[in-house]
Amino acid sequence: MKIVRVDTATDDIVYGVVEPEGIRLHRGTPFVAWEPTETVVAWNQARLLAPVIPTKVVAVGKNYVDHAAEMDGQVPELPLIFLKPPTSVIGPLQTIRLPAVSQEVHHEAELAVVMGRVARNVAVEDVGAHILGYTAANDVTARDLQRRDGQWTRAKGFDTFCPLGPAIDTELDPTEGLSVLCRVNGDIRQAGSTADMVYGVGELVAHVSSIMTLLPGDVILTGTPAGVGPIEAGDTVEVEIEGIGILANPVAG
Repeated sequence: MKIVRVDTATDDIVYGVVEPEGIRLHRGTPFVAWEPTETVVAWNQARLLAPVIPTKVVAVGKNYVDHAAEMDGQVPELPLIFLKPPTSVIGPLQTIRLPAVSQEVHHEAELAVVMGRVARNVAVEDVGAHILGYTAANDVTARDLQRRDGQWTRAKGFDTFCPLGPAIDTELDPTEGLSVLCRVNGDIRQAGSTADMVYGVGELVAHVSSIMTLLPGDVILTGTPAGVGPIEAGDTVEVEIEGIGILANPVAG
């Protein structure tokens, strides 16, 4: 099942499920109680939004060996986590805004986990029951500020620095080795696989939930493969996760 969040032609923001004929609108949300309606909206009558607005985005740094190496570092002994604010979240085709205080903003293509249930101190073997599904993410980063500050909050936290979408797929299995791609203006910059993650989804959710309670709709970004690089005004960035689709965003100053 692919779940989307849409703004319809009647200006209603609702959840729906992708069907061959379009998007079947649902009442409620997939996190509490929802049910299908008889309304199927054509793609040209709906605008895709970020599939979720989380209370927090928990991101993981250096979770691919090749990316850790390109950042002149090693994979940490425990998952290295940081937070991105909910205000950094945008959806498909929304614009990534480059902050004036940074001269070096990078793309980072990532698989994102969307939580479906409250999770606190969850064992690795029980993680699957707490996950709604997976979507694509771009952990946009002001690299020069990251180096300058010595910590990552400012560099990762600007408005528009967390594109998510286009849909939440509820049936993916990241252990099967899903391809993770990033293209800038059609040129491939990153080409990795979820099979190369040092810490898998189960380990990451268990670790994060041992520190903080994860709420329905919260998002965990699982790290990025090698190939991160700059984006500039006028670019179009695409993150493609196998089985999920393409998350495309223009870039502006």
